[in-house]
Amino acid sequence: MKRINIIKSILFASTLVLGVSCTNLDEQISDGVPTGGSSAVNTAALLTTAYNGLRNFQDQGMMFTMDEMSGDGLVGPTRGGDWDDNAKWRQFQAQSWTSDNAEILNAWNNLLSGVYNCNVIIENSTVASEITQARFLRAFYYFNVVDLFGQAPYREPGTPLTDDPKVWSRPEAIAYVISELEAILPSLPARIAGDASIVNADAGHFLLAKIYLNLGVYMNATPAGPYVFQAADMNKVIAHVEAINSSLAVSYWENFAPTNNVSPEILFSSKNSTGGDGGPIQSRWRMGMHYNQTPDGWNGFTTMAEYYDRFNAADERRQHSTPSIISNFGNPIGFQYGQMYAPDKYDKDTGALISAGGTVPLKDRTGAPLFFTKKISLIVTGPTIETAGIRAQKYEPDIADLGKPGNDYVLMRYSDALLMEAEAILRGGAASTNGSPQAIMDKIALRTGVPAPTASLENVYAERGRELWWEGWRRNDMIRFEKFLLPRELKTKVSDPKYLLYSIPSDALFNPNIKQNPGY
Repeated sequence: MKRINIIKSILFASTLVLGVSCTNLDEQISDGVPTGGSSAVNTAALLTTAYNGLRNFQDQGMMFTMDEMSGDGLVGPTRGGDWDDNAKWRQFQAQSWTSDNAEILNAWNNLLSGVYNCNVIIENSTVASEITQARFLRAFYYFNVVDLFGQAPYREPGTPLTDDPKVWSRPEAIAYVISELEAILPSLPARIAGDASIVNADAGHFLLAKIYLNLGVYMNATPAGPYVFQAADMNKVIAHVEAINSSLAVSYWENFAPTNNVSPEILFSSKNSTGGDGGPIQSRWRMGMHYNQTPDGWNGFTTMAEYYDRFNAADERRQHSTPSIISNFGNPIGFQYGQMYAPDKYDKDTGALISAGGTVPLKDRTGAPLFFTKKISLIVTGPTIETAGIRAQKYEPDIADLGKPGNDYVLMRYSDALLMEAEAILRGGAASTNGSPQAIMDKIALRTGVPAPTASLENVYAERGRELWWEGWRRNDMIRFEKFLLPRELKTKVSDPKYLLYSIPSDALFNPNIKQNPGY
C-alpha cells in the first residue's frame, strides 16, 4: 500500500481528531499527522468526506464571513446581549481582527482538513477518477487558503511525518495550484446536467480564470499593491471563460431556488437534499430574519444602506416575489426593508384561509411593528434591537423542509465568469467570442429589468457587487480593485494594509516554519 503523505496543517492547543469517513483507518489524526499504524483506506468514502468539506462554505461564519463581512455588503452587529461573541463579528466589518478570532481559526482548520483528506485519497487510491477529483478539491481548498492567508503549509512526499511541514509563499502556492489545475484539466469530465456538485471541466476553467484574473495581486511583492495585471494573464482569463460550456439561467433567482440544481448557470456547487443529507444552508435565511418571520430567524446579520442603495429599485436582483413566495413566507426574498408581513394563515380545524400572505403586518417581540430600517450600527441598543438593518435572503427557503433544505450552495456561477471576462478585456486582454465588455454586460442585464451600465472597470466592479452579492467574492473583488481598505458606511478610516491578509491563527505558529503575516 502507498504510504500516506499528508499536510501537517496546524498544531492545536488541544487535541483535534480530523473526522474522516473511511474504514479501518486505525490511527487517530492529531495536528494533521497519523499517530499510529495505518491500514487500508476506503478512498471512495473519504472522497465523500472531501466533498462534504465544501459544506463549510455554507456556514454563516468562517469563509463566508471572512469573504463578505470584511467588505462593504454584510455586517454582524451586536444586538443588546446577542451576537457579541467576544466581538468576533464586529471585528470583520471594522477590519480589526486578531489571530485569536474563532472564525479565522475555524476557517484555517477546515480548509486544511480538506487538503489533508484529499492528500490521503491521492496517495492511496488506485482509481484515476478519484485521484483527479481529489486533486481538484485540494486545489480549490488551497486556493482559498492562499487567497485569505497569503501562505500555505505543505509536506513533500516521503518526508518524515514527524517533521514540521514547510510553507509556500503566496507566489509559490498559487503557482502550485495553477500547475495542478492545468495538469488535471484534460481529465476533468463534462459537467453533469442537473448536478454541478461533482468536479467538472467547467469548474476547472472557472477556477483558473479566477486565479489568472487575480494573479497581479497574488504575485505582487507586497499585498498592498499597486497591482499590475499582465495582458497575457488577462488573455488566459478570456480563454478559460470561453472554454466553459454554459449559459445564463432565464431568471436570476433560478440559481438560488430549492430546485437550483437544474440551473444551467451553476458551474460548481455543494449539494444538499431536501429532508436529507446536506450542509447548513438554512443559515442564508435564518441569520438575518426576525424570530417572528417565516421561516423564523436569528435576528442577526444585515446589509448597509450604502450597499442597498446601489441597486435600482427595478433591479430584479434586489428583491424577488412570486405568489407562492408571498403565500408561504409573507414577504419577497432578496433584501427586506420596511414592514414585514405574515404568510397565509389557515383555520386549524376547517383549513379555511383566514388571511392571505403579505396582508397581516408582523410585530416584534415588544409588540412594535416589525419594520426593518436602513439605519444600522456595529452595536445596537434600545428599541431598535430587533428592527435595525436591512435583512436579506439570497436563497429561497425550501418550504418542503426549512431545516434541511434542498437548495444546492453555489460556489461558481457563469455570470461571474462572464464578468471576469469583461474585466479581463478592459484590463488589456484581447477581444473575445462572447463579445465586447458592453455586449457581455448587456447579456447579463437582460434578466435584471434595468439597462446595463456603460462598460468600464469601475462599472464592472459595481455590477459585480449587484450580481454576486453575498456569494463569497466581495473581499476578493475589493482587493483587486484596491478598495478594500477604504472608508465606508460603518468604517470611517482607511485600514492598515495588514488587513489585506488574515492573521495566521496563534495555534498554527507552533510550526516554526509558519511566520505570522506582517503587522499582526
